[in-house]
Amino acid sequence: MPAPLPASNPMVLPERLNRAALQRRQLVRLRALLTEILPSNAFWTKHLSAAGVGLADIQSLEDLSKVPLIAKQEIAADQAANPPYGTNLTYPVSAYSRMHQTSGTTGEPLRWLDVPRSWGGFLENWAQIYRMIGLTPEDRLCFPFSFGPFLGFWAAFDGAAKLGNLCLSAGGLSSPARLQMIFDHQATLVCCTPTYALRLAEVAQELGFDLATSAVRGLIVAGEPGGCLPTLRQQLETAWGARVFDHWGMTELGPLATESVGYRGGMYVLESECIAEIIDPETTQPVSPGEPGELVITNLGRWGSPLLRYRTGDIVRADTDPSPDGYELLRLKGGILGRSDDMLTIRGNNFYPSALEEWLRQIPQIAEYRITLRDQKAMQHLEVEIEPDAASHSPESQAALIEQVVQVFKSRLNFQVQVTSVAPNTLPRFEMKGKRFHKA
Repeated sequence: MPAPLPASNPMVLPERLNRAALQRRQLVRLRALLTEILPSNAFWTKHLSAAGVGLADIQSLEDLSKVPLIAKQEIAADQAANPPYGTNLTYPVSAYSRMHQTSGTTGEPLRWLDVPRSWGGFLENWAQIYRMIGLTPEDRLCFPFSFGPFLGFWAAFDGAAKLGNLCLSAGGLSSPARLQMIFDHQATLVCCTPTYALRLAEVAQELGFDLATSAVRGLIVAGEPGGCLPTLRQQLETAWGARVFDHWGMTELGPLATESVGYRGGMYVLESECIAEIIDPETTQPVSPGEPGELVITNLGRWGSPLLRYRTGDIVRADTDPSPDGYELLRLKGGILGRSDDMLTIRGNNFYPSALEEWLRQIPQIAEYRITLRDQKAMQHLEVEIEPDAASHSPESQAALIEQVVQVFKSRLNFQVQVTSVAPNTLPRFEMKGKRFHKA
């Protein structure tokens, strides 16, 4: 067996490694991961054995393709058959110190355990993210987040606290109380979903808070596509007078991608901590550079509950333009473009719900919306409910707004949608992920 490749230069920050150094680091960590989990992790021992793959078969990064892709459904089936945590555990349960779970928006929630070492790795991931967005010792971070069992911004909070920054936990507070906390403590960074950042801006306007005069200079948003949607991004930056930084992670994988100070409208993948692939969701073969495909991740630091070649379901596109700020990491142009299981095909049109949001957000008179997809007489129909803002409640304004939405959808989809206007505060607001698209 060949000797391990040398580790990367410890004097260079992980996110600043060049491609060759990144790949050396990835291979060393991949083989260390496999050495740790085989045969102690029952799930991966069985999965790799069935594919005829062992440690000796992984001598290069290209050899990773010998490992079969794995999807959420397989993890869910394992947890259902072996409750409550499944068999993807490298150590005894007594070795684990944290439990988080997915939101369950696409099925039963997955439960995920972490040992202290893995959690410490997440804090290092956030240290990279914070450096890339330009965090300073003077920054104060507010987390208007539920801090329930979802992974969310737990690691972001602990990561910033470890760096010595003042961290404000705003879980369990009302939106007005959270806004008051942001102003009273002069928070400079706010971490939440794009949906909730928009909701806080709406509440601030109702209460007479001028967010643009606050100390907030940045919004770190995650949990749903939106931070890279141009129109929503512009709305947030205008309302808050602050820069939006998009971020991506999953409960199953941890925090693994971020926008940077010099790269707007896309995200860097923290390839020092994972191996990323972009595949065709149908053929599972790699796509050509710059073509859209499904993001597949092997996380390298979560030895206690690892994932190899995990199909995230997120559609992304590699940015092939020169890096604007020198990082040699994989860049995702436009961030998360949609979900492979959310792709809609209606009357010959293929699109993601995030596209519908972008179209509606371009109409500033819409305060909130809801879209329902129905089957009627063997055909699919879109129903759009819009809630006008405070200045557009007259019958004439509502009629004009409805017609505008009808024309927007018709011009893009080539068919008519049903649009109705609802009374103020009729449609739900969200503190975490927005749920504005429904299938009847």
